[in-house]
Amino acid sequence: MGLSLQKGQTLSLKKNDGASLTRVRMGLGWDTAAPVKRGLFGGLKKAPDVDLDASAIFFDGSGKAVDTVFFNQLQSKDGSTKHTGDNLTGEGDGDDETILVDLSKVSPAVSQIVFVISSYSRQTFDTIENAFCRLVDDSTAGTPEVARFQLTDAGTHTAMIMAKVSREDSGWKFTAIGERANGRTAMDLIQPAANAL
Repeated sequence: MGLSLQKGQTLSLKKNDGASLTRVRMGLGWDTAAPVKRGLFGGLKKAPDVDLDASAIFFDGSGKAVDTVFFNQLQSKDGSTKHTGDNLTGEGDGDDETILVDLSKVSPAVSQIVFVISSYSRQTFDTIENAFCRLVDDSTAGTPEVARFQLTDAGTHTAMIMAKVSREDSGWKFTAIGERANGRTAMDLIQPAANAL
């Protein structure tokens, strides 16, 4: 289990020996809300599936969005980042969607990558349970979890600016953001993500 981060906390992406992490994986998991009871004689009604999408928005040093990785564009222009595919329901344990990033291959023009989640099916976060994002070190044997950020902020929003990785002199750092937003796809979230730089 990785370090449990709170909103606003930052972590340098270093291994125990001080070397920088090179390949990381951002995993997103969620469950639909518990079934709701129907009327006096009814049983439990299954909550509708929630189609959350994980996306990555790339920004240059001036805060301009220069690339986006999401369900409709599974790879970044520089080849550093890949989305493993869309999950329409969140069914099952563990990560429901993942984004793989080779930090050593990220274009030098990119200074920050912001990870966002959005409800393509337009349900609000009131209907979502057990949502989390986690950062995994894919460059170390056993792929240890580095950090986990539990999303406990239920509400009427349809998206969240989840976390970011930022380039610094000696490598990269990870910051848990957890800001509410509204939007259906990554394109709707470019400005809210820019506000979190």
